[in-house]
Amino acid sequence: MSAVVWTAAGSLAAWLWLLLGQGFFWRTDLRLPPRHDPDAWPSVCVVVPARDEAEVLPQSLPSLLAQDYPGRAEIFLVDDGSSDGTGELARALADRHGGLPLTIGSPGEPPPGWTGKLWAVRHGIALARARAPRYLLLTDADIAHEPDSLRQLVAAAETGGFDLVSQMARLRVESVWERLVVPAFVYFFAQLYPFRRIARKGSRTAAAAGGCVLLSTQAAERARIPESIRHAVIDDVSLARAVKRSGGHIWLGLAERVDSVRPYPRLGDLWRMVSRSAYAQLRHNPLVLLGTVLGLALVYLVPPVALLVGLAAGSMPTAVLGGLAWLLMTATYVPMLRYYRQPLWLAPLLPFTAFLYLLMTVDSAVQHYRGRGAAWKGRTYARPDPAPEQR
Repeated sequence: MSAVVWTAAGSLAAWLWLLLGQGFFWRTDLRLPPRHDPDAWPSVCVVVPARDEAEVLPQSLPSLLAQDYPGRAEIFLVDDGSSDGTGELARALADRHGGLPLTIGSPGEPPPGWTGKLWAVRHGIALARARAPRYLLLTDADIAHEPDSLRQLVAAAETGGFDLVSQMARLRVESVWERLVVPAFVYFFAQLYPFRRIARKGSRTAAAAGGCVLLSTQAAERARIPESIRHAVIDDVSLARAVKRSGGHIWLGLAERVDSVRPYPRLGDLWRMVSRSAYAQLRHNPLVLLGTVLGLALVYLVPPVALLVGLAAGSMPTAVLGGLAWLLMTATYVPMLRYYRQPLWLAPLLPFTAFLYLLMTVDSAVQHYRGRGAAWKGRTYARPDPAPEQR
């Protein structure tokens, strides 16, 4: 057999393993676990870090203010050095809509060793600590919640004994590029961190979705959140790992009633969203980057190339192996497209989307070595800077 046939066979073998041996990552039926109302509803403080979020705040903050929660709950929005009037807009929205009490704080610029978001989260948790809440809901400023979202999250945590319950908010898919790239983003995330393994005690797999994380205060203190992850660019995964390492029981699944309202209408917007943290995900390691590029090529690019080359060269084994691998890839992507209510003809285009992600990942590494690192809203984190140890 030629090298091309062997490569196609390797790709098909990889897809058979992904289909059956990677925690059934492609299934999208994992929603909030079974739950019932507790006898007494615990207190909750909602922490919202916000930097230049005036564009999305009118769609997201009213949904938090309108939470129908039977227990005591209040919101702490941390204005992280915004230049667009985020804090003033938040106060105006609270005056207009009423609902849960809202406190607005500002922590100032983050010191060395801290990312801006985690410095804001630290300030919000410090403000909330005076209320001695049982739970903290860490949610981003672009996330809109249905009125029963907080109630359902707390009920799930209380019923299942979870220290952390996180939902992957449904991202916006309206523009052509959002339809092509966004469902694949969640698909790839689930492939890296199979949701079913995350909740399994004893499993080393840990992840959360930073837009919606309900965290018990006790678990946060035990894991030293956010101090222990203060330099993390991918803060949600780092948070989940810290909680799990400290003995916490965590859960992550897809959301039905939690949505991101942030638009990414152009390819450049999505490119920046992915590339700003992709190399950090690879621990800034060139060898891991090389392995990732080769792995993406073998798994996602080889199948269509093998099919086309096999047909052109009259090599049926090559064409059949490539076609079967492409068929498995397409089939595993269909559930995610259905979850996002997208046309199924997008499924065979996954190799093209994967190629875009490959380029984004390489670009992330290039930006890192140029000293630009993870840039977000005027701040750049070229590499994690050590901070003094907290005692």
